[in-house]
Amino acid sequence: MAMKLLSVASEIYPLVKTGGLADVAGALPGALAAQDVQVRTLVPGYPGVIARLGKAKVVRRYEALFGVPATVLAASVDGLDLLVLDAPDFYAREGGPYGDPAGNEWPDNWRRFAALSQVGADIAAEGLKGWRPDVVHVHDWQAAMTAAYMRFGPAHGVPKVVTIHNLAFQGRFGADIFAALGLPQEAWGVDGVEYYGGIGYLKAGLVSADAITTVSPTYAEEIRSPVHGMGLDGLINGRVDRLHGILNGVDTDIWNPANDALISKTYSARSLGGRMANRRALESRFGLDHDGAPIFIIVSRLTWQKGMDLLVDAIDHLVGLGAKLAVLGSGDHPLEGAFLGAADRHRGRIGVQIGYDEPLSHLMQAGGDAILIPSRFEPCGLTQLYALRYGCVPVVARVGGLADTVIDANEAALAAGAATGIVFAPSDPLALHGAIGRAVRLHGQRPVWQAMQRAGMRSEVSWDHSAARYAALYRALLAEVA
Repeated sequence: MAMKLLSVASEIYPLVKTGGLADVAGALPGALAAQDVQVRTLVPGYPGVIARLGKAKVVRRYEALFGVPATVLAASVDGLDLLVLDAPDFYAREGGPYGDPAGNEWPDNWRRFAALSQVGADIAAEGLKGWRPDVVHVHDWQAAMTAAYMRFGPAHGVPKVVTIHNLAFQGRFGADIFAALGLPQEAWGVDGVEYYGGIGYLKAGLVSADAITTVSPTYAEEIRSPVHGMGLDGLINGRVDRLHGILNGVDTDIWNPANDALISKTYSARSLGGRMANRRALESRFGLDHDGAPIFIIVSRLTWQKGMDLLVDAIDHLVGLGAKLAVLGSGDHPLEGAFLGAADRHRGRIGVQIGYDEPLSHLMQAGGDAILIPSRFEPCGLTQLYALRYGCVPVVARVGGLADTVIDANEAALAAGAATGIVFAPSDPLALHGAIGRAVRLHGQRPVWQAMQRAGMRSEVSWDHSAARYAALYRALLAEVA
């Protein structure tokens, strides 16, 4: 009999996406199905989600969920078995999942995601008309309180897994909300939801989980240190026997240059010449000169974490080497302005589009020569996996999942035909300048560059291996409570 898993997430591709969490939540259920794990995913009923549901069935009702009426809807969308928390007072708003159109966080986020977590715990305890999960798997701070509600409620015996996608985002709120959370008094304290005098949603989930996972093995080690632990390294080291680093994968059906309808021309490792049509389309889209110079791309949040300030400072160096740059992303307004200013300063060599455009991101991977990812920390990263898949050579900092997935083009790796990218450390201007220079020089050696592209395209980036590891973890947890 298939194992039944409840996944709880604040976003899921293709319905709602702000980052890699959505891609993982959307791709992992299909990969787990091959491991005989049946997944239902609970997500908030944002307007874009509700609009995609079509025929949905009400499977649970709340007269007052944190003070507002709500229903849980069951529906299938694009092969995903969804449970949608339809609470218009919480989720039927303009803007993004976490903030208003101006980018300000909703002041009641503590209530919106406590409600999602409470419903997750209720489903774990009571099931839904003949369906009850064997294991509950929750993602990041927005869903982490599910584990706390389970631990301090009737579902405490159901195994619960909390995945950290980015420890920098923790969901911290004031102590004054504790009474409204509906938790017993025993939940208040260092071994519960209390965190430096306030309440930490992610912290509460981590201390309540039966297993903690991160999205790459290296990140699992990094967060045990004060440098990357973000104040939670003590807790994590105290639970290291419950910590697992399981690398993310990508949906290799969606991200496949051999049949991608979003690019100008399909191609494979055997037909790299097909990339030229995508290169020309990319140059036209970003107003870049049509020449043979290497095109670097950036598809990223424009933030300090992602090292975008380092890239702003490296632009003149990149252009001075004869290269071009196409940027797609949004984030900190000063960084957005700096990239736009660089595009004005270097017309034909730098192109920038502020925002996110999923089809364009596919074209950029298919037409760019190299992708720049100089992150100061990176739990896993998915863009370098897409790049490998598309023959767009990753130039990455040696941190987190970037270190786990890209093989540096050192002499030994090049000689063995194993190199898939350029890896540099530390994440500082000097190392980044050197990495860009190495990429430009290697691009000029066509046979070497194409060998790197083909090696990258052969890389195993699917979910198959990692889904098997998750399934084994779920079964081990079930064995503990048997």
